[in-house]
Amino acid sequence: MSVAERYEPTVDADAEEARQLRETWKSRSGLIGWLGETNHKKIASRYIVAAFVFFILGGLEAALLRFQLARPENGLMGPDLYNQVFTMHGSTMMFLFAVPIMEAVAMYMVPLMIGARAMAFPRLNAYSWYVYVIGGGLLYGAFFLNVGPDTGWFSYVPLSGPEFAPGKRVDIWAQMITFTELAALAAAVNQIATIFKYRAPGMSLSRMPLFVWSILITAFMIIFAMPAVMAASSLLALDRLVATHFFNPAEGGDALLWQHLFWFFGHPEVYIIFIPALGMVSTIVAAFTRRKVFGYTALVLSLVSTGFIGFGLWVHHMFATGLPQLGQSFFTAASMMIAIPSGVQIFCWIATLWSGRPRLAPPLLFVLGFVFIFVMGGLTGVMLASVPLDIQVHDTFFVVAHFHYVLIGGAVFPLLGAIFYWFPKMTGRLMSQRLGKWSFWITFVGFNLTFFPMHILGLNGMPRRIYTYRAETGWGDLNLLATAGALVMAFGLLLYLINALSSWRHGAWAGDDPWGGEGLEWSVSSPPPDYNFQHLPTVSSRAPMWEQGPDQPVVVGLRSDRREVLVTQLIDAEPDHRETLPDHAIAPLAVAIATGVTFVGVIFSPWAFPIGLLVTGIALVGWFWPRDESRELLEEQP
Repeated sequence: MSVAERYEPTVDADAEEARQLRETWKSRSGLIGWLGETNHKKIASRYIVAAFVFFILGGLEAALLRFQLARPENGLMGPDLYNQVFTMHGSTMMFLFAVPIMEAVAMYMVPLMIGARAMAFPRLNAYSWYVYVIGGGLLYGAFFLNVGPDTGWFSYVPLSGPEFAPGKRVDIWAQMITFTELAALAAAVNQIATIFKYRAPGMSLSRMPLFVWSILITAFMIIFAMPAVMAASSLLALDRLVATHFFNPAEGGDALLWQHLFWFFGHPEVYIIFIPALGMVSTIVAAFTRRKVFGYTALVLSLVSTGFIGFGLWVHHMFATGLPQLGQSFFTAASMMIAIPSGVQIFCWIATLWSGRPRLAPPLLFVLGFVFIFVMGGLTGVMLASVPLDIQVHDTFFVVAHFHYVLIGGAVFPLLGAIFYWFPKMTGRLMSQRLGKWSFWITFVGFNLTFFPMHILGLNGMPRRIYTYRAETGWGDLNLLATAGALVMAFGLLLYLINALSSWRHGAWAGDDPWGGEGLEWSVSSPPPDYNFQHLPTVSSRAPMWEQGPDQPVVVGLRSDRREVLVTQLIDAEPDHRETLPDHAIAPLAVAIATGVTFVGVIFSPWAFPIGLLVTGIALVGWFWPRDESRELLEEQP
């Protein structure tokens, strides 16, 4: 097979190849076609829509919490409903929105950014989507039936154990964890395989876009972090359903084991959410300064070091549990040290902005808002790394303020900027810049009005996870201000949503590259065709749209009558072989349903597990049934 040749087709040959590619890669029609869809862009679009639906639900739950706390001794909700809403809010935002939305954006953009026609395992993408929806549906179905979980998104034992939490509420939460983390693991494996083996010829590791680097590091973090919480939720389910005693000290178990397992996942998850946002920021800063990001190598190494150090921080959530002081000192050092790579990245972005001519379009405004908010969240994080201060403000609203500054400022603001930036690529239309600027400023002001007063409330002693308080505490005025700020922030986010929905149908046509971006995703039409690239590009720089001329070699020799992709080598992306991907199939849905029946059934009977394994195995036979294309490929491989 020839690669890296200058392609000079006739008009007829080029049109015929495009027609055949459309026919080969097109989706099937009807309900069966929709259910069997495996195209990465369409699955990613479903992920994004579902994640934002959960975001809206989580936001409504947050509004209910704020209304309840707006004044002392409020009777809007009783303690039981408050605990359910509180648990649903945290579980939704952490498990059903924050991680899935980052993986969804990556699922859409990474193949386009690396010059690939598809992801490595198309059916695994579809499976992860269905499992994710089943997990979210299980959680909200239980909530609307008044059996929603009520022990917090962290479900600390022994409060979540069988003695203090009878019924099925915690069991449903534990199984939701299994579903969502299974979906995350499937997406992470797919991202790693795609990034390592499907990059365009010439796109060595040293030329990968920074967003792709961030997704690669995040995927590895997911693979190492998610099994810990899946193991924890499984052990909790066993304690509750078959009377084991992993977390029961009276029978030789250990309640602190839950915290170690949960936070070994929980703190890396903060960076699983945050690191993709760093890649988004680097992409946006480059596009709106027309400068390659300063310090590419330093930024990559900062991302890698953040991923490594992120696994050494989990005990700072447990400073109040009486751990040895020597051990606490190591985790204090790690908690402070992780600020260094984040600081390196901020200085690199400042240098890029300083050397360029920034265009203050909404995506860059969201990035600038991110820098301000995240620096404040980082400063309070360094404060919480100190054991004496942490013990004083542990379980107060100071901690609530800190992690919202880190998670909303560090992830949601860059995400909103990235959606605005890539919206033309996904839809072919531009979002309104006027509405975008209004939504940014209103959201920014509302966010700070909401969460900054919580620092003061925490320092004044207001505990978190309480459903009411007495007027004599003096917390009423700041809580009312925080509730007013939440309404302002909600209005800003509503403007953003209205902008997106109206622009999707009636926005101005964007053209292929409205922002003048540097990456390969802007080299194809907006929205991209099902096959992404008619002729796979070759790469000779980190900014191919800026530095490579139009007369660049492209990959030729791939067949257009089947879903053929080019597999390249790991380090330097040299062409290795061709591979034929499977067609759309209903098998991922069947396996996802079998998985769902297994884990939901286990809530009611342990016998559901072996029966479900058998049904899942039968469904997997259809998934992996041999294809003729694979045999043909082996014969033709060079």
